Amino acid sequence: MTLFDDQLPPGGGADGDDSLTDAATPLPERLRPRSLDEVVGQDEVVGPDGFLARAIQRDRVPSLIFWGPPGSGKTTLARIMARETQARFVLFSAVTSGIKEVKALMAEAGKLRRAGQRTLVFVDEIHRFNRAQQDAFLPYVEAGDVVLVGATTENPSFEVNSALLSRCRVVVLEQLSPDDLKGLMRRALADAERGLGELGVEIDDEALDSLAQLASGDARRALNLLELAATDVVETAQEAGEGEEGEEGEAADAGGKSAAPPRIGAEEVRRVAQRKVVVYDKAGEEHYNVISALHKSLRDSDADAALYWLARQLDAGEDPLYIARRLVRFASEDVGLADPGALPQCLAAWDAYHRLGSPEGELAIAQAVLYLALAPKSNAAYAGYKKARRTVQERPADPVPKVIRNAPTRLMKDTGYGEGYVYAHDTEEGTGGLDCLPDALTGTRFYEPTGRGFEQELGRRLSHFRKLRADVKRRREGDGSGDGGTGGAS
Repeated sequence: MTLFDDQLPPGGGADGDDSLTDAATPLPERLRPRSLDEVVGQDEVVGPDGFLARAIQRDRVPSLIFWGPPGSGKTTLARIMARETQARFVLFSAVTSGIKEVKALMAEAGKLRRAGQRTLVFVDEIHRFNRAQQDAFLPYVEAGDVVLVGATTENPSFEVNSALLSRCRVVVLEQLSPDDLKGLMRRALADAERGLGELGVEIDDEALDSLAQLASGDARRALNLLELAATDVVETAQEAGEGEEGEEGEAADAGGKSAAPPRIGAEEVRRVAQRKVVVYDKAGEEHYNVISALHKSLRDSDADAALYWLARQLDAGEDPLYIARRLVRFASEDVGLADPGALPQCLAAWDAYHRLGSPEGELAIAQAVLYLALAPKSNAAYAGYKKARRTVQERPADPVPKVIRNAPTRLMKDTGYGEGYVYAHDTEEGTGGLDCLPDALTGTRFYEPTGRGFEQELGRRLSHFRKLRADVKRRREGDGSGDGGTGGAS
């Protein structure tokens, strides 16, 4: 027996034993696409000219990281890859598995590869693995023993080890649009084999729009809501029919009249959702339009508009933690050091929501929104960092000036590492006046504070230290003290 005896065979069965897929199986699982042709949205990835479609067709799928929001198709695409290639498919959960299981699985995959069998390992929620667990995959991915496919809702730049990330191609999956979701739900209502077609349920356009809004780009959530609504209207119709049995009902049947098919309307959606559905305009405002409205209201210091757009998002079913993440970003990008309290305020709101959940935690998010709207604004930190990043990307890796290099060994000291270093704390001015940028960048300015809020004070400090460091440098070079350091910490 091997670790793979209970896994899916190569070239098929990627969505499990079809005999187990019956009416008791949730609709999202029954309707899970079995080929790229059935996938909704993600045309840039799975379309005829998409990267993944071509890789599958050639049976040359590399290691991948699928990054996208819930319900965007990460697991589905991994299963399709296994079904349509000759690799063995192994489902691996980062939630329930540890490093021992990872190493055992990888070793077994190596044996199978030497026997001519490739293995596709799908790791759901790969961001939940710690660094040591992720490192366990690295040698086997490098050796080609496995094709690693990870799925994450978090930014892989922050959550996946750089070494592992460099050996995987990141595939970004977008949130499904309202039109994508509506097409998926119409398919579910028409499909008698895997969907809800046998129920004969119809749906109003308004109700379909509402379900798409409530799902917030999540296909799984849209189908779950649709199934609840369809079941509700069918059971309601059956109960009504049982209550109307009698001579009048028999006469109607004798007259050839048939009962109207069950129909999902706005009221049924409200009942299933257990709250009022937010009504959007006929154009159908998308998720990113509303978050953009919140962001730009904050930037323009319009507290009332910011609260309105926050309420619109929360009432439409947006994930409050998504909003909290965007507020943290705003605190650094648009407020920055004009108000250093903005970032802690947003992090506190994020933590409060984690602890309290809805609806209590939503008030903490609203408080952070108001704080940001009324804070002085500056993008100087954001602009400075962008300029520094652009410089790094466009220039060669300039060497660190020898004067500020660490010199823990005699050889390093003998080759000039740390020569001329001045320990700032040992000076009267509190600075050694050193050139800490690479020689080619000496004098470059990245951060230029505004005169708003606390940055007015930071601008004064920055000017003071720039002048002070220049004066100290001139005096040190004038008296020849730059030939040797004063010691101190490195």
